[in-house]
Amino acid sequence: MPGSILGTSVRRVEDRDLMTGASTYVGNLSLEGVLHLAFVRSPLAHAVITGIDTAEAAAAPGVVAVLTAADLDLPAHHGLMVVNPDLPRPPLATDRVRFVGEPVAVVVGETKAAAVDAVELVEVDYDPLPAVVDMEAALEPGAELQFPELGSNLAAGQRFTDDDALADAEVVVRARLVNQRVAVVPMEGNAIAVQPGGPGNGGDEEHDLTIWVSTQMPHGFRAQAAALFGLETERVRVIAPHVGGGFGGKAGMLAEHTAAVGVARKLGRPVTWVETRSENLVSMPQGRGQVAYYELGLTREGVITGLRARVVADSGAYAGFGGGLVFGSTQTMATGVYRIPKLAFDGAVALTNTTPMGAFRGAGRPEATAHIERMIDLAGAQLGIDPAEIRRRNFIRPDEFPYRTPSGVRYDIGDYDLPLREALRLVDYDKLREEQASRREAADPVQIGIGISVYVEITAGGGDEYGSVTVHADGSATVSAGTSGHGQGHPTAFAMLASDRLGIPMEKIRFVQSDTAVVPRGGGTGGSRSLQMAGNAVQGAADDVLEQARKRAAAMLEASVDDVQLTEDGAFGVAGVPSVTLTWAQVASGAEAEGEQLFAGIDFHQDDATFPFGAHVSVVEVDTDTGRVTPLRHVAVDDCGRILNPLLVQGQQHGGLAQGIAQALYEEVVYDAEGQPLTATLADYRMPSAADLFTYETANTETPTPMNPLGAKGIGESATVGSTPAVQNAVVDALSVFGVRHVDLPCTPERVWRAVQDGRAGRPADPWREPPAVFATLPVRSQDGSAEATI
Repeated sequence: MPGSILGTSVRRVEDRDLMTGASTYVGNLSLEGVLHLAFVRSPLAHAVITGIDTAEAAAAPGVVAVLTAADLDLPAHHGLMVVNPDLPRPPLATDRVRFVGEPVAVVVGETKAAAVDAVELVEVDYDPLPAVVDMEAALEPGAELQFPELGSNLAAGQRFTDDDALADAEVVVRARLVNQRVAVVPMEGNAIAVQPGGPGNGGDEEHDLTIWVSTQMPHGFRAQAAALFGLETERVRVIAPHVGGGFGGKAGMLAEHTAAVGVARKLGRPVTWVETRSENLVSMPQGRGQVAYYELGLTREGVITGLRARVVADSGAYAGFGGGLVFGSTQTMATGVYRIPKLAFDGAVALTNTTPMGAFRGAGRPEATAHIERMIDLAGAQLGIDPAEIRRRNFIRPDEFPYRTPSGVRYDIGDYDLPLREALRLVDYDKLREEQASRREAADPVQIGIGISVYVEITAGGGDEYGSVTVHADGSATVSAGTSGHGQGHPTAFAMLASDRLGIPMEKIRFVQSDTAVVPRGGGTGGSRSLQMAGNAVQGAADDVLEQARKRAAAMLEASVDDVQLTEDGAFGVAGVPSVTLTWAQVASGAEAEGEQLFAGIDFHQDDATFPFGAHVSVVEVDTDTGRVTPLRHVAVDDCGRILNPLLVQGQQHGGLAQGIAQALYEEVVYDAEGQPLTATLADYRMPSAADLFTYETANTETPTPMNPLGAKGIGESATVGSTPAVQNAVVDALSVFGVRHVDLPCTPERVWRAVQDGRAGRPADPWREPPAVFATLPVRSQDGSAEATI
């Protein structure tokens, strides 16, 4: 058997196409007779539509049609998931608009320029209404209602409660914690091309629709499109070409997608829409957006006795996926890596006149980790216990796994002190504390801060995933998977698994994904599920193909199957007879001559989720005269179980760190009081470039999960989960010399400077205030989960 390549750093096989421009994206597809779409978008955050005049735009040169909701009769829906099904979102606004950028009409042009120019000619009459932007203000009595028929701006709410969660506490630490709204900002925005079926339309007879779309979940997109338009699923083909980043923002069917399909069906011609950057910043679902009120009970020795959490989540203008994350992974992961015996958790989802919320890398888990990791630091500061030590006093111990948390999830395996020890060693923690003490003694205006974060997150969630392996007559192989990569290295990872099992060189392995006509089923990519789900499916399929080949080789060599083995050269030989071998080409050709193929396609099932974990240490300098924060070092030690390819893992760590650190220091979506976005371009939205970031220090520990044969857990979101609170804790640590206890995210120069001024004046801000009254009115969900997560 050839030596295993698993666990080695193999360079990505897909990068040549990406770097040379050979890759195909939706935006550079060439479809005969394609029409171009441009959307008329609301300039107001909240208004009643009293009229739409499309006549002048429809008469403009190159314009084929100008269509409104009344013209298309499109099905209303929410995208990936629904928080409140009674509040559907129309793909094109009907009676009112609820956020700046909401599509009101669509212009169809022979060219993109014609469509874009004609958008300015559409006259929409609006009767402005007051806007509500702040999620907490939206839940106050008398707030302007998004949906008057609902009677409030509470889209959903529930209490998951242990009423005496703080009863055993000797000390209670309280804080109001902000996890700000951020934009997803993938390099490629949303994009779709739709070809209606039938030869007369340039389509094929097998499909009523062929859709090319920049999505993370082609099969899920197909299922949703088919259901919305009343088509048989098999009659819809969805293809995701190369996708320039997703990060959760491309996990479902959006309003513009629905409109594009509706236009193509109505006109019987192919259409395309490629989002502009300014459109992306106001229309792609945004992430995070929570305000949490946490009360942590402890003994005087720093042992946690209970946690009471009340969290407001911003749903934006409609009740789709994003706001509901508070009931999902935020609540699920509320207790983090700690042994917290009692949990009371209340969640309220607010409707606001802002861009609808969705998933962003981590989707509820970074929020949960940021909340609990700030509380642990606050507790350590109040009790005079070192941040590392108070964490160790409360870790779930390795011998307690599998561990059932108060929120009802089952952690598979963990050793949370393992990555913490390594991170502290790598950063030389004691030496850093000495340097910090020296600067404080010297009253240096540039102080140093050291922040720790230890996290656990949830990945995959269980279920099934498809993978297949085919070996061809020329000895090459094709691997397919039901997940859908958008930059993570899927072609490399799955080729490695097949090559490792079959001994076929990676350069002879082709990878197929993201086409529902070629890959029969799949769950797509989200929740860091790909390797542990599709990877195990591909490995299982490769094992199946190998057994088929061994049996065929045994017949061809006139030997017992038990004696046939794969040699170091990747050929089939007979034990004890080294002179006689068969190549894969010979074995596969033999199968083909008999009308058969060496093929296996299987569905791998995983019973439950896996729970990666890790520890991050951030070191920052803070200029106390200006408030500027400069990251000096960031050490990330992430444990994703067994590592298939360290290079791919490191790439995911680097990307996650960039986004997590950016949330801690730079990024925030901001609206004015009228709901006008103030960060609608990259000139205003503070997304850091490579020049603004620094060199990260990444490492790994390996604690294989028992949940799948590979022992693999997810890594795609881990660094984002762990990094943000480490940086925030570092900033607060630097300012603690002035009595500062907390700084809200993002830790901008203005916020930091004001905290320093307040501290020097002897009036450091209290991080606590009483939570909104709405929590007292929420229904209680039982600990067994029998009640619904709605009002």
